[in-house]
Amino acid sequence: MDVKNAFLNGDLTKEVYMQPLPGYEHPLDTVCRLRRALYGLKQAPHAWFSKFSTTITQFTFSSSSYDSALFIRKTPHGITLLLLYVDDMIITGDDLDGIHELKHFLSSHFEMKDLGSVSYFLGLEISSTPSGLYLTQAKYASDLLSCAGLTDSKTAPTPLKYNARLTSLEGTLLSDATLYRQLVGSLVYLSITRPDISHAVHIVSQFLSAPRSTHYAAILRILRYVKGTLFHGLHYSAHTPLELCAYSDAGWASDPTDRRSTTGYCFFLGSLLISWQSKKQIVVSRSSTEAEYRALADTTQELLWLRWLLKDMGVLHPTATTLHCDNRSAIQIAHNDVFHDCTKHIEIDCHFIRQHVNSGIIQLQFVSSAAQVADLFTKTHLPGRFHELLSKLQLVSLKPS
Repeated sequence: MDVKNAFLNGDLTKEVYMQPLPGYEHPLDTVCRLRRALYGLKQAPHAWFSKFSTTITQFTFSSSSYDSALFIRKTPHGITLLLLYVDDMIITGDDLDGIHELKHFLSSHFEMKDLGSVSYFLGLEISSTPSGLYLTQAKYASDLLSCAGLTDSKTAPTPLKYNARLTSLEGTLLSDATLYRQLVGSLVYLSITRPDISHAVHIVSQFLSAPRSTHYAAILRILRYVKGTLFHGLHYSAHTPLELCAYSDAGWASDPTDRRSTTGYCFFLGSLLISWQSKKQIVVSRSSTEAEYRALADTTQELLWLRWLLKDMGVLHPTATTLHCDNRSAIQIAHNDVFHDCTKHIEIDCHFIRQHVNSGIIQLQFVSSAAQVADLFTKTHLPGRFHELLSKLQLVSLKPS
């Protein structure tokens, strides 16, 4: 559903005075217009969200404690979820009568447009079938390729070359970095449904301040990979157990410039990939075990948030969530109450993970490096290994019918 002129529904919290523009017959009307314009530019988003939150709670909806844009209503007939994004919203749930009443309630308070079953939302293409949902960004990716001027038929088997090492000194500085920054920003958004490019985009996004020719060449390779996998997207099966599990990995000292490590993790709800990240660690780790342990701490943080958010939506996890790690030393540290010299500088992370292990929220489990799915988010791979990992992420190619 779409709210027409959403920002004009908010209430001003202070008086605004402006001088009318010359040439208008009704200065007062001009002041009102300018008042609205100023309100729309500076105060509208917050005021609109506040107004909507107050209104939706009248229909017994409550805001999620863990995502302020998510509103939840639970009744004996089922659950209804409303996700608000600026002036657009998605409503879903199993209480069909409640959804119908909600749409009528919203229309009585705001000027609404019912867009029907969701098929295209903010660049995401959503295809619904009896087997589940497919999420792609094929049109968005196609527009991105046109913007980059890639009109030839060349493609790449992987987003980056194996063992690619980008630094801030190699290559010549770009005379105009505008296109580079635009392409990186677009690729970041494209990675919403493309976990296969997350690690590569994470690398090229580190050179936004002073991009060079080598960095732009890496961007073009990512785009050529996207060109060959235009219809890749995520499949969410309608028939899967809603058990949460996680994979955590680290690429030790992977940055050739500052030797900081890379954290990579991914979360599955049954067989459904629901969260992933590739991110440089904020400090330098002195060993691979330390890097893995820092990655475990970041993964645990995301794990707690997901458990809380899923609980809000009615998906309970009374047992511990399995967290897979391919470093036995890191797992042993989490179970060892005795601190040694090699771990005293990561004492907070040690206590953080151990607390949730002892409380039964997470269960650390060793997994071989060959079966470590999060390996995709920490380093580059040869085509064979790359596509092997992709097959475990439920990434599929939905070609147009």
